[in-house]
Amino acid sequence: MAASRKIRTAYFCSQCGAEHAKWQGQCRECGQWNCLIEEQVDPGKAKASSVFTGDKRRLPEIDGQNFHGYRSGINEFDRVVGGQLLPGMAVLLGGEPGIGKSTLILQLAEAYSRQNLPVLYVTGEESLPQIKIRAARLGVGGDNITVINSTSLEEIADAAAGDPFRVVLVDSIQTVASAQFDSPPGTVAQVRETAARLISLAKSKSFALFLVGHITKDGMVAGPKVLEHMVDTVIYFEGDSSHLYRMLRPTKNRFGSVAEIGLFEMLPQGLVEVTSPSSLFLSEQSSEVRTGSVVAGICEGNRPILVEVQALVTAANYGNPQRVAGGIDNKRLALLLAILEKRCGHPMGTNDVFVSVAGGLRLSEPALDLPLLVAIASSLTNRAVPKGTLVVGEVGLSGEVRGITMIDRRIQEAAKMGFTTMVLPQANLSQVQNPPLELTAVTDIQSALESILG
Repeated sequence: MAASRKIRTAYFCSQCGAEHAKWQGQCRECGQWNCLIEEQVDPGKAKASSVFTGDKRRLPEIDGQNFHGYRSGINEFDRVVGGQLLPGMAVLLGGEPGIGKSTLILQLAEAYSRQNLPVLYVTGEESLPQIKIRAARLGVGGDNITVINSTSLEEIADAAAGDPFRVVLVDSIQTVASAQFDSPPGTVAQVRETAARLISLAKSKSFALFLVGHITKDGMVAGPKVLEHMVDTVIYFEGDSSHLYRMLRPTKNRFGSVAEIGLFEMLPQGLVEVTSPSSLFLSEQSSEVRTGSVVAGICEGNRPILVEVQALVTAANYGNPQRVAGGIDNKRLALLLAILEKRCGHPMGTNDVFVSVAGGLRLSEPALDLPLLVAIASSLTNRAVPKGTLVVGEVGLSGEVRGITMIDRRIQEAAKMGFTTMVLPQANLSQVQNPPLELTAVTDIQSALESILG
């Protein structure tokens, strides 16, 4: 009788997935501390063959002309993935609970099925009747969609390889487990092994793979960090539960830009594309002139968006003044306040400052510097920005206003939204030909505040 296999214990790094024979305080691969997790491993796993069986060609001999991808028809999503979904491409979609990941995945399945592409939808979190009810609510017919409910890696692999599917969606990777490990689903070993097997299968069978990932309290996809290195594209589905909009933001894309974003609006019938983001984020702007409110022109990827920046400055009632930022980095706000006090003489050390980007957007673009400072100065001096004025510009430590990119697109978007005046850096003035609105060029913060607030 064959001897039974002995289950051994190993320690896996939760950051990089490296395996260790015993516990230690620091991972020897990535250097992170206190990140090793104990798991049970079945040693019966077959060793990989050392004989090369892949395809080997010289680069000029590779035929890439007949390698065509798939468009979903949802332009906001196609833009984020690089224009099209390629065969063998692996996409990791992460997002907070309840943000709408499953809704987006089901709508994508319907979109690709309408392109006559056979789709496999794998769910480990919902039963088939639950999927049917949600599909009815979203208006998903699903003629080319095959749905299976399974958490077994082996069953999912057999189903994906058994039929010529073109798109396979797994919701979610944290619920899938391999029989080769005794650890529960969602652990480092399970996530690494199941993702690797599915990605390898996608490459060999030439189907596009979607993996839905859970988010930790740090805002990262749960599981080993190596998971993000294994896939071709990592997309985060972001949004604020108090707002209707949702944003797709890529952090890695081997076939496109990571600067693009996709915007959706969450409605009872599902996610709807936002074709005019500026109209969405300025829809609640008051028609009255208010202090502490400035409209800024930003660019997310190649897309210009107009957003409202609000600031409130009040006298500090306690020893340490408060600095509260919504939608921007707190350290960036502290830096801009220091510049405003040093270069313009405004006493920020005795005031509480609250700033927010209306609509719940989280932004990091440098062109937001000058609008933030103008909004803060407007609230501090109780002088409002004239109606129809748009402000853009990056601010340096010495108080100078630096040039920004894609100024023409920002100007065209401002004119389309009805703005009549635009305050911009002096360095960008020579790049504009025949502007459709009045331009006011500034070189430093002081001149900008004088020209805007008087």
